[in-house]
Amino acid sequence: QVQLVESGGGLVQAGASLRLSCATSGRTLSSHTLAWFRQAPGKEREFVGGISWSGGASSYADSVKGRFTIGKENVRNTVYLQMNSLKPEDTAVYYCAATSEYFATIPMTRRGYVYWGQGTQVTVSS
Repeated sequence: QVQLVESGGGLVQAGASLRLSCATSGRTLSSHTLAWFRQAPGKEREFVGGISWSGGASSYADSVKGRFTIGKENVRNTVYLQMNSLKPEDTAVYYCAATSEYFATIPMTRRGYVYWGQGTQVTVSS
């Protein structure tokens, strides 16, 4: 089992930055992929970005490329999402997720992600 706990959400104005963290515990994540998803009211949960825990390769949704950066801190077993130049359309609940097995490429849909955090709210005002 893997436990994921997100933190760092909040209310900010458009153009500001936020850094979300996902603390992991439990099973070793050496061959897993970790990702951030988000879900706005009335919308499907969508992929934001993902990172391979072992190799560090990352992938992003087109809507956040160049603004968001996903990274990991091996010593702290933490994955973060640095969000810059935030827009009102980034408002959503952000979830951390992890796969239970190795994938050669980073999955960009919910399929394959077995472990999920409880989510953290990000609200961007205009």
